Parts: sequence; structure tokens; C-alpha cells
Amino acid sequence: MATTAKSKSTSAKGKGRKADLKEPARPFDPDTVAVARTLAERYQVVLWHEDGDWYGRGLELPGIMADGPTPDACVRELREALVYAVATLMEIGEPVPSPASASDGRRTEQVNLRLTAAERVDLEAVARAAGFPTVSDFVRAAAVEKAASAGAGRPAEAAKPSLMTANGGKAKGP
Repeated sequence: MATTAKSKSTSAKGKGRKADLKEPARPFDPDTVAVARTLAERYQVVLWHEDGDWYGRGLELPGIMADGPTPDACVRELREALVYAVATLMEIGEPVPSPASASDGRRTEQVNLRLTAAERVDLEAVARAAGFPTVSDFVRAAAVEKAASAGAGRPAEAAKPSLMTANGGKAKGP
């Protein structure tokens, strides 16, 4: 879709909109689309395969979704949807999320885990034996590996997770 896509905003009247904006069915400003495209190209996408089709959503804008017969087609459609979602946010003066990759790999999110004292002691022992400096590093590595093997964007299996050691071997679980 080129810059001739039509804005689908239905809130052209009132509530913070500038009176000089054109009708909602107008083309987007090409400069706005160019900036939006630059941002949207850096957004991360989550893909999953279900019932023969590929589905995807934006990580930074999870409400923006697309589908396609192949992963490439799905990503292409999703990127285009993200571009126009960002352009719309820019036009109406709403904040535009920064790309998740802008953190340059820094961990900014935290998850808290409640354990019994015995579970903590067991995890510390397994983490040390596997060569991890902390329980957090060990649990993060095991969780990320489990999530990756379960498939991005899909719920993990309900089965009891097996913890993996740093060298890929199975470790005793707590």
C-alpha cells in the first residue's frame, strides 16, 4: 500500500483534533508516512502458525494484527498495518511507542517469582552447577528457551518444564 492509503480515523470532530484537518478519508501526508515507516520497520513482530495460516501482531502495538499464507506475507501485511497505525497516532498527536529494539538489548522488564525456601535452595544449587552466576540468569535462560521452543506468541505447553543447563543438558528440577 502506498502513501495513498486513507486515514480511517472516525474522530475527526472534537476532542483535541485540530479544526484544519481534512476529512478522515484523505490520504496520509507522505512525510508522516515516511517517518512512520522508519519507526515501524524497527518494530518487533510476533508470529504464530495456526490452522494453515500465519498470524502476527506488533510487539510495541499488540492491537495491530495481520495474517497471511506464509510468514513473509504475514510480516509484509503486518509491517504495512504498523506503518499506518503509527501515522495515525502521529496525526492525532498520540504518543508513538519506541521500538523495543531501541533498548539495545538492555533488560528493562522485571518478573517477580515467589518460591519456598526449599525451592530457592534447589534453584541456587542447579544454577551454580550449570555455571550461571545467579538464579535470575538461570531462570531467565530456562524461561526464554522454553518460550522459544513453544513458539512465539503461543501459550507454552501445560507440561512441567524441564530446566536446561548452560551446556544444553537436562538439570534436576526442584
